[in-house]
Amino acid sequence: MSNITDKITFQSKNRGRLLVKCPDQPGIVAAISNFLFEHHSNIVESHQYSMDPKGGTFFIRIEFDCENLEEHAASLEKDFEKLAESFSMEWNFTYVHKLKKTAIFVSKELHCLLELLWEWQSGDLMTDIALVVSNHEEARDIVEALGIPFYYIPANKDIRQEVEEKQIQLLKDHQIDLIILARYMQILTPHFVEQFPKQIINIHHSFLPAFIGARPYERAYERGVKLIGATSHYVTNDLDEGPIIEQDIARVNHRDQVQDLKKIGRSIERRVLAKAVKWHLEDRVIVHGNKTVVFQ
Repeated sequence: MSNITDKITFQSKNRGRLLVKCPDQPGIVAAISNFLFEHHSNIVESHQYSMDPKGGTFFIRIEFDCENLEEHAASLEKDFEKLAESFSMEWNFTYVHKLKKTAIFVSKELHCLLELLWEWQSGDLMTDIALVVSNHEEARDIVEALGIPFYYIPANKDIRQEVEEKQIQLLKDHQIDLIILARYMQILTPHFVEQFPKQIINIHHSFLPAFIGARPYERAYERGVKLIGATSHYVTNDLDEGPIIEQDIARVNHRDQVQDLKKIGRSIERRVLAKAVKWHLEDRVIVHGNKTVVFQ
């Protein structure tokens, strides 16, 4: 945690972010900019998107600096309420110094977990990894060597309800903001998912919407595909159909067997999941229906 803590303390203690979604109309950007100016804030990054300037939905992400932001955050949010109401905004202020607490769920395959841990160790994944949960023991030594609590909770369909109650309580005890399914090979029930809306990110080892569900590489091989990919998405109660955050692909050919596809796929999975998690942690993703707007 030391590299991340230092980065927060010295670079970002006065940095805030504002995400807004609202019906499009003239004057939104001017109103927000003027509000931040009046509250002694300097805009350092701004991205906006309109689905349709005539009656569509407008999205904007703004990063700003404000001296002594911790002291002013509460009044900033309270004062923004009136402006937000006038434009029918859905909005959210976040603050870089408040690290989001994450939990990583993993099974036997560790490549996605290792990528996240490397990014975290290098200071590029700005989060507090509060715990790792697994239904296997393979990851224990790696995780505990970094001082991260590891919880082994065996899971299968016969004890799913009991297992999920333990997991939910654990996540609530640790006040988790984001759950990352880093190749956690268990289906989550609707009861679990509804506890954490838009807070669970999964990596699916397929370029969705193709090959939803289990054994996608085997099915891709049988179909003779020329491209394979991976998809990171928010988890909903519809299996592998939640809002997509990031995808990537690689070209394959007739010489590649199932094991070759899996090897190539693991590399794609690592980078796709890491990107999606980073963008979520940096408040770059706005969910709209079953789609996302991602300000990269």
